[in-house]
Amino acid sequence: MKKFLLVFVLAIFSTAAYAQLDLQLHYLWVKNEKARLLSTVEYFHPDKFGSTFFFIDMEYATANQLHGVNSVYGEISRGLKFWKSPFEIHLEYDGGFGQFPASPYNGAYQINDAWLFGGQYTWASKDFSRIFTLQLMYKNIRFAKYFSYQLTSVWNLNFFNRKFTFEGFFDFWREKKDWPESTGYVFLSQPQLWYNASKHLSLGTEIDIENNLAVYGWRVNPTLGAKWTF
Repeated sequence: MKKFLLVFVLAIFSTAAYAQLDLQLHYLWVKNEKARLLSTVEYFHPDKFGSTFFFIDMEYATANQLHGVNSVYGEISRGLKFWKSPFEIHLEYDGGFGQFPASPYNGAYQINDAWLFGGQYTWASKDFSRIFTLQLMYKNIRFAKYFSYQLTSVWNLNFFNRKFTFEGFFDFWREKKDWPESTGYVFLSQPQLWYNASKHLSLGTEIDIENNLAVYGWRVNPTLGAKWTF
């Protein structure tokens, strides 16, 4: 789940309204599974009433039983801000689906979609080299018959005249799951470190840190990646 472009442009769109698009390709290692490719498309567009942001993650299967795209996950959000303040209204939709090998036909699963509503606070240094946001939202998960919420933080730190970028996010939300032990919360964080080789090309890594997301307990998955900013 990529929110880095969102936090960077949110902090500066009040002084320079423009759209931005980037494409990432990662080679992902997952414990006890075959390595696979992950692509991400991010887009951000500000306007006089706020901003629109979306991203789409796609994993590409490497197992013999599966071909092409293995799973798709996306988020789209809308920020509303009619005033000069670091606070804004935040609306968001999340959802996706995937497939897994089975016989005689492959199986499919749904990532339960969710609607989120809440507020966001954004802090930035004067030169926008350091940016931090904090979001607190009510989360309506499809089929869930209980109250849920989500806490999200996003950061973007630039060093050595913006040649290196350390950015990332974490999500913590309430969601009941029946693993070997019943759990009620999910945690996800994806810190990234990039070397910005040019205005458009960046090379680096992402560390995917999960708790009770796709499997029970903690899991840490590293990647090697490249990013092209249009």
